[in-house]
Amino acid sequence: MPRFLITGGAGYIGSHMVRLLLDRGAQVVVFDDLSTGHRDLVAKGATLVRGSLSDPAALKDLFAAHGAFDAVFHFAARSLVGESVARPLAYWRDNLGGTLALVSAMVEAGVDRLIFSSTAAVYGVPETVPIPEGAPAAPINPYGETKRAIETMLKAAHRAHGLRSVSLRYFNAAGAHESGRIGEWHEPETHLIPNVLKAALGEAPAIRIFGTDYDTPDGTAVRDYVHVMDLVEAHALALAHLDAHDGAHVFNLGCAKGFSVREVIRAAETVVGRPIPVEEAPRRPGDPPVLVADSSRARELLGWRPTRSELERIIADAWAWHRQEAQSA
Repeated sequence: MPRFLITGGAGYIGSHMVRLLLDRGAQVVVFDDLSTGHRDLVAKGATLVRGSLSDPAALKDLFAAHGAFDAVFHFAARSLVGESVARPLAYWRDNLGGTLALVSAMVEAGVDRLIFSSTAAVYGVPETVPIPEGAPAAPINPYGETKRAIETMLKAAHRAHGLRSVSLRYFNAAGAHESGRIGEWHEPETHLIPNVLKAALGEAPAIRIFGTDYDTPDGTAVRDYVHVMDLVEAHALALAHLDAHDGAHVFNLGCAKGFSVREVIRAAETVVGRPIPVEEAPRRPGDPPVLVADSSRARELLGWRPTRSELERIIADAWAWHRQEAQSA
């Protein structure tokens, strides 16, 4: 029975990865400091170890207590673009420093496979859309800069220590597990779809549109949305890829189709069956106008086929989760 370590496994995407691996019969250890994650999102059957990547002693104890892991899925990171602009040093410390500590512990323990949660923010304002992996990495915010630096570090770790890795550059993860038991839960919430649904539930007075003067068809930012379960499926495929392909690899994960903020709001109104109040606001710092993936490489080399990522399906699954949470509150 394979044993996997999931850093950040009490967070949004990490908790869905935990659920997928448990459903496939794996043993799962979650390492999370619960600063932004939630104990309630960790599926039964997983072992939760509370600790921080910034604590070398905790990492050493983790690997000593649980033996050699077959692989590590690394989701733990700060991930708010605006916050990274305001607090860049915290992002360099936690994202790059934390990953350095993790990789060092893996090398010492002889664990040689890592699946890393990267981001489309490494591209900054892209020269071409859809964006291929070969596009220049020119991030415009510290969040993207830290992720780009980690990808560079992983290449060096492969050359020097034989650490095999796949960096997955997410576009916009969204949706929730079809069971409705786990979903997107951030405090504060900055992502569009959950905030649209909070407005629909009356938990917020309106959904704020940050920027209406972008060079896009309706003036609002355009993003490529991928269902969170399609996303974690790609992580499992990436691990299988490492069995046959040595190296430090990079793949985009998106659906090659962009939707504007206004289009997402209209789709949500269709799903929930009522109008959603809107408030226009200035642009947020560090937000590019358009991010849409060219994911043909992941489709060709990983065999990845997103099957749940139609926009209304994403919103419907997220709506089921948010309604359940509102009813249980």
